[in-house]
Amino acid sequence: MGYLQPAQYVSFGLSADTTDDWITLASSLIDTYCRRATLNPMQYTERLRMVEGSQTVRLSHLPLTPVAPETSPLVSVQARYAKPRRGQLVFPLQEEVLFAFSLPGAWTGLDPTTIDFVPDTGELIFPLNIMGLPYNEVAVTYTAGLATMPNAVLAACAQIVKNAQSTPGLNVKSATINDMQVQYFQNTLIDATVQTLLQPWVSTRMG
Repeated sequence: MGYLQPAQYVSFGLSADTTDDWITLASSLIDTYCRRATLNPMQYTERLRMVEGSQTVRLSHLPLTPVAPETSPLVSVQARYAKPRRGQLVFPLQEEVLFAFSLPGAWTGLDPTTIDFVPDTGELIFPLNIMGLPYNEVAVTYTAGLATMPNAVLAACAQIVKNAQSTPGLNVKSATINDMQVQYFQNTLIDATVQTLLQPWVSTRMG
């Protein structure tokens, strides 16, 4: 289903008789440009390295969206304990705990409710481990997407349709016939205006 609905066509500058295939094409191009399957809410799973000395990571797909009100967009979180370098541990008890329970390199499940997150930036802030052991990798399953399509996405969808309908040759920027030069509208359907409108939802990785 396209992002722009028939009742919205005229409001965004399209003809009322615009056919659905134009909207489907534009919506598909939006998804491709934003590097995701859809801008609607869906579930993703990512494994991310945590920078040494940091307690944060940043997820790729935004915004973080709970599947139901009053719930967390974080579905499940696992973290891997880092293998400390020689002399890195301050207290001997830490070393005893590490090797007694084989913690270095092991995955452990974390309660998603203990992790702070920023929906619009995708930043996750992990609490300090009670034993002072750092994590070096996390695996996060979460939901992200737009529960309600903002006007910027709808405007981008309409603009792509206008570009497609008004571009006589998508692969030609200009042509010269004798002394007359013809400039075509655009050489791409995702023009600078569309790119600006969609920028907040372009994922930082493919998926």
